[in-house]
Amino acid sequence: QVQLVESGGGLVQAGGSLRLSCAASGSIFSRNPVAWYRQATGKQRELVADISSGGNTNYADSVKGRFTISRDKNTVYLQMNSLKPEDTAVYYCKLATIIAGDYWGQGTQVTVSS
Repeated sequence: QVQLVESGGGLVQAGGSLRLSCAASGSIFSRNPVAWYRQATGKQRELVADISSGGNTNYADSVKGRFTISRDKNTVYLQMNSLKPEDTAVYYCKLATIIAGDYWGQGTQVTVSS
């Protein structure tokens, strides 16, 4: 069983920065892609960014140039700069595996005030 533990959310003013972390243990984490999603109140969950086991990254158009996803052996990070009120959401990390399916974290709240 894989457990993903997210941290780093909080309240920040527009233009500020936060860094989210998604931590897990075990080789299954380091060998598979990980993504950050977010879900704002009343909206569908959407992909923010993902990173492959080899470090290849993809970003939603809405966060390109502002957010950076990175990883080390046991943690995936989401550095969020120039935050906007529309970035307010619960942020989730997801580990995608072919054999065992997807694992989700519990979510961390990010609130950006104007």
